[in-house]
Amino acid sequence: MINKLIKAKKADKNLEVFGAETHKYYLNPPITEFEAEEFERKFSVELPECYKAFITQTGNGGAGPYYGIYPLGENVDDFIDNMEIYLKNDCVIYPKMTDDYWESLTKKIYGDDDDISDEDYEKELGRIFGGILPIGTQGCTYIHGIVLNGQYKGRVVNLDMDGQKPRFAFEENFSDWYERWLDEVISGELIRPTPSSFGFCKGGSEEELLASYISSNDPDEKEDCLYGLLNKQKLKKATINQLEKLIDINTARNRILIQIICKSDYEKAKPYLIELINTDLLSVFQSIIWYAKDKSIEWLEIIENNIQRIEEPETFRFCTYILLETKKKFGKLILPFTKNSNEEIRTTAFYTLGKLKDKKNYVDTFIEGLNDSSNRVIHITLQALSGIKDDRLLEQYKILAEKYPVEKDYILVNLNHLLAEYGLTNQTVLDT
Repeated sequence: MINKLIKAKKADKNLEVFGAETHKYYLNPPITEFEAEEFERKFSVELPECYKAFITQTGNGGAGPYYGIYPLGENVDDFIDNMEIYLKNDCVIYPKMTDDYWESLTKKIYGDDDDISDEDYEKELGRIFGGILPIGTQGCTYIHGIVLNGQYKGRVVNLDMDGQKPRFAFEENFSDWYERWLDEVISGELIRPTPSSFGFCKGGSEEELLASYISSNDPDEKEDCLYGLLNKQKLKKATINQLEKLIDINTARNRILIQIICKSDYEKAKPYLIELINTDLLSVFQSIIWYAKDKSIEWLEIIENNIQRIEEPETFRFCTYILLETKKKFGKLILPFTKNSNEEIRTTAFYTLGKLKDKKNYVDTFIEGLNDSSNRVIHITLQALSGIKDDRLLEQYKILAEKYPVEKDYILVNLNHLLAEYGLTNQTVLDT
């Protein structure tokens, strides 16, 4: 493993792999078996053998995926304070757990229970994340840990402290996970300008993933292979050609197949995207924004012909991304959505209108937004009006100042920003 670490450092001599500038491919000196056993006694746990061998024989933290590996005993309380109470708990999460299971597991802390006490909140965190030792950070709220007990002992799991469902790494133990990271640095796969999703997708070469996809009869494994291929920076032409032969417009996995092709070869994917418009608008819009943003103008007419079919907030959101990329005047396409029954769609509509260069032409529509039943819509409409000074708006601002005498949902702060253009505040506007 040390030899591979040396090769990885040479391969990434400019420290381009995400997090490499932090650890610089250096490991801390190993600790003794006695020190590792002292930790085990303190927390009443038994470290997985592969991880214990790493910290006592290779290095006690340092170089590793994302920002590196924690030294044993550091940041133990990343998940929760007083982790010594919960580290010995059974691990209650597992690979491929359902969304329903995760929601039932976390409903007391990520649900609607605003009355939970601090003590009960801590106990719930201990129940959910107990039995998992934090071993590194991915930045923001993302952490990876290692399972200390149960059926999945030794497995690495990716966790989000903001409540997203955990995702287990595909490797069976810490050593395989760490060595895969080294292999992908050495191969150049992780040397990319944007953060990778290492540990979230199935590993292997594109040839191995494609072969596994074709040979497997397990739907979950087939999907994992496709997402593994999608995670590659760019696929070979031979792989793209084979994937194209697998497309059947009536299959559920078509969406991923077409996205994979689009990422590497937009022109080859375009006919399939056009056909997919009939059944999956969201997937088409996502493919364009994620992998062919510079081709957005080619989709303007298609959007015009299909925009009346949009009913879901996420589909509408990605549609507006494409429209904004076209740099064209498309405000009339957005106007009907400002009256949509869905609050999220209305919010996106006013936000998008606010991005237009000719937004001053839609003052009457913005006034309707200021009178919306949703505070969120009012808040976004106020932000969208930045830079527009129109006497018709002043009366509406006065109405809002009367309606919201104290701050609520960021309405006053945005209102005062606009009133400042008139030399007024939410207090002085009441005297006009």
